[in-house]
Amino acid sequence: MTTDTVLALFSTTKAITGTALMQLVEEGKVRLDDPVKKYVPEISKIKVLEGFDSDGQPILREPKTDITINMLMLHTAGFGYEFFSHEDRKYRNEKGTPSILTSTFDSIKSVLLFEPGERWNYAVNIDWVGKVVEAVRGKRLSEVMAEHIFAPLAMSDIGFTLTPSMMERCATIHSRAKDGAIKPLPNLILPQSPDMDMGGHGLYASIGEYMKFIRMILNDGEGLLKPETVAQMSQNGLGELKSGGWIPSDPTLANNGEFYPGVQKSWSYTFQVNDDPIPTGRPAGQLMWAGLANLFYWIDRKNGIGGFGASKMFPYQDPASYLGFVEFESAVYSTLKQSGRIVN
Repeated sequence: MTTDTVLALFSTTKAITGTALMQLVEEGKVRLDDPVKKYVPEISKIKVLEGFDSDGQPILREPKTDITINMLMLHTAGFGYEFFSHEDRKYRNEKGTPSILTSTFDSIKSVLLFEPGERWNYAVNIDWVGKVVEAVRGKRLSEVMAEHIFAPLAMSDIGFTLTPSMMERCATIHSRAKDGAIKPLPNLILPQSPDMDMGGHGLYASIGEYMKFIRMILNDGEGLLKPETVAQMSQNGLGELKSGGWIPSDPTLANNGEFYPGVQKSWSYTFQVNDDPIPTGRPAGQLMWAGLANLFYWIDRKNGIGGFGASKMFPYQDPASYLGFVEFESAVYSTLKQSGRIVN
């Protein structure tokens, strides 16, 4: 693998979709407190799951609160992910709701696991944000990103559909078994020419291209966003709520885990914020996130440093992949401190 190797970005897609939404906020075309049903009426049909009856059928009720764009951006709308929620997985099985890996609109029409706004839960929210962007722009998300993000940043090695050149350089996803054996999964690839451009996980790109996006955030928007918008995107939006770890419902896709247990973490538009300093050397109040096949990045706006470490390995939070990222980040801060480029 090299810096031009193409990877499935999975959830590192989310920050780019969030940027497309924040551009609309800047233009006055949407407000973060708008109800999502104003733009995507289908969301009003999603109900709250209260459990399952003796026959295993879901018990549903209408939500008391409208889902807002703000809730989607902060992962407080009530949705779940099929591989991080036994309840969502069981509901999908009972109702025949397709996996999100099918890249279809029906795949995000699942169920709410709690009342909107009640707590933080990582989920399909940003896929719904992508539908809001499409409704307002009147174009597919791929077209919106190409025009409003990729072209201004000279990002060409990126997209929801692989070009022939990208396909040639696309790394194969592998799976690590409990005994440590590694198996290639050459047929595991997201649908090409997908029915829906999945704003939560659908992009493919090389690390070199994604670093252009990270550099834009470090450079206060770099002509793409206003500096005050980037500042807003970098702040805790959860208030007293906090983001945390995950318990998988599919051990082939994810291990149990949490980033830096014991460190208080919140959420912004659309990054995890470490409220406390990280042992690697990252100061408090900076940004990071990850992708399902063990992709990880961080953005330190205080020191002007960003990094992206990636593998193509399942399950998520693979010990070697994740610890490799932690060592990578630690080495960057250690080296910069020794050279005097950063003080703390």
